[in-house]
Amino acid sequence: MNRKVFLMLVSFVAFAIGFVTLFFPNEFVVIAKVAAPSETANVFVCTVGVLLISFSVLNFLVRNHENSKTLQSIFIANLILQLSLIPIDLMAYSAGTFTTLGSFVPNTILHIILASGFSYYLIRMRSDFQK
Repeated sequence: MNRKVFLMLVSFVAFAIGFVTLFFPNEFVVIAKVAAPSETANVFVCTVGVLLISFSVLNFLVRNHENSKTLQSIFIANLILQLSLIPIDLMAYSAGTFTTLGSFVPNTILHIILASGFSYYLIRMRSDFQK
């Protein structure tokens, strides 16, 4: 898969999840996370929705860009985001906030796949800079 297709897929996934979390936060908490609903959780989930939509737009807008230090920085930010999210759901499950494996395993798999993709393209970019 080329980088343009990867970024389009990343954008689509981030937008879809961001849309759901922004406009249906209670349902997301109850159905996807199998967690107790609350107004506090809903506000936080909406905030995450805005973040995901913003990353979606950013990744979509740079999908055709050539290698640059700026594009490399965007990929690093995406990689940090994916890697940083992995332990959060696991900690929530360990603490009993999330009560099923389904409340975090799919996300963890998605974050690992996306982190791998961003890592792959960062390595390719880095080797292009060394030529």
